[in-house]
Amino acid sequence: MAANESTATKRAPQPERGPQSPRFIVIEGPLRVGKTTLAKILAERLHARRIYDCEDNPFLADFYKEKAGAAFRAQMYFLMERQKRIREALAVEAPGPVLSDFLLEKDRIFANLNLDDEELKLYDRYYESLAADIPAPDLVIYLQAKPEVLRTRIAKKASREESQISPEYIAEVANAYQHFFFRYAACDLLVINTSDIDFVERSEDLQQLLRRLQDPVKGTQYFLPLGASE
Repeated sequence: MAANESTATKRAPQPERGPQSPRFIVIEGPLRVGKTTLAKILAERLHARRIYDCEDNPFLADFYKEKAGAAFRAQMYFLMERQKRIREALAVEAPGPVLSDFLLEKDRIFANLNLDDEELKLYDRYYESLAADIPAPDLVIYLQAKPEVLRTRIAKKASREESQISPEYIAEVANAYQHFFFRYAACDLLVINTSDIDFVERSEDLQQLLRRLQDPVKGTQYFLPLGASE
């Protein structure tokens, strides 16, 4: 992980919003927390080029069915595809920021959950090589929610494959994200609790969140929306 925390000279071009505006922004969080919705809205408002996460992993269906070896195949496909998409996007000389639907380190979060010890050793060798010169973002927006909230959202909108995810696994993923970002220091980090708001369905929640994102983030900061206290 230290490879991703090093200072890199290869950055996306400066956006037009101001000299202190983040140039490489990442939105992260567990399944159905609202990443895609927020990424779409922010990309439009910031006129940002967007890096989409991989949604066509051919090994994912077998992973959900718990077939032998499927976890390793799925994880390696994700790793290869994700690092490729980041590299290609950051190599383009174009105005405006770059906004990614994923942090490369998320791949390692899931590898630690899904791979056995021998698979993880091999995976780590590839990860260290492929991630070595990829720059850290300027800003990460981490969306978090309680496991029971995620389960409700998954049940409401899940695909056929996602419907096979166990409640225990959802809790493991949420806890792994929380543990990872508790120690995260590679760049500025904004942690947003979405358990008691729904900016996907409620316009007022979305507007409150967008107002917060107009202010700069320094270090690690937490945003508890007003709706969470009602």
